[in-house]
Amino acid sequence: MAWLRMIMTACVLAAPAWAQDAPEAAEPPMTYERLGRILFALDGNTQPVGRGFQLSISGVPMLVVTDPAADRMRAMVPLRPSEGLTAEELMRMMQANFDTALDARYAVAKGQLWAVFIHPLSPLKKDQLISSLGQTVNIARTYGTLYTGGALQFGGGDSPGIQRQLIEELLEKGEEI
Repeated sequence: MAWLRMIMTACVLAAPAWAQDAPEAAEPPMTYERLGRILFALDGNTQPVGRGFQLSISGVPMLVVTDPAADRMRAMVPLRPSEGLTAEELMRMMQANFDTALDARYAVAKGQLWAVFIHPLSPLKKDQLISSLGQTVNIARTYGTLYTGGALQFGGGDSPGIQRQLIEELLEKGEEI
């Protein structure tokens, strides 16, 4: 049981800053339309595609799809074909999914390796969406090296500040929404 207590303590200490903030005024539920307004604020060239959107964040192409009937959304960045992934690479991605990828995840589907963020649609908060999109771009960028979402990271190097910069820029763009 000591290991469980240690993991729970680490998870509380590593919670994103927005999760520790005092509650603010209630936001309206996230809808396809509200999601679209936020994405257009982040990238003026966002294109609606079916029940989703294509956009680019910091030069990284992304697809965001919704399923309002199931109350789900998914943001995805294709990384590479999954064929040829080694056991060591898969292990490293699973480790990152546990500690450094944060709200984003590495996933395999339809023969492709993806950086993804998956969440229920209606309870999704604006800042949570924006931060998670930044984390998804960061795990795409750091695939094969740091495998990190960039919002929290232990260590004293330069990477945390560089990776956190994208999330701060996106949050700033989203402030006027």
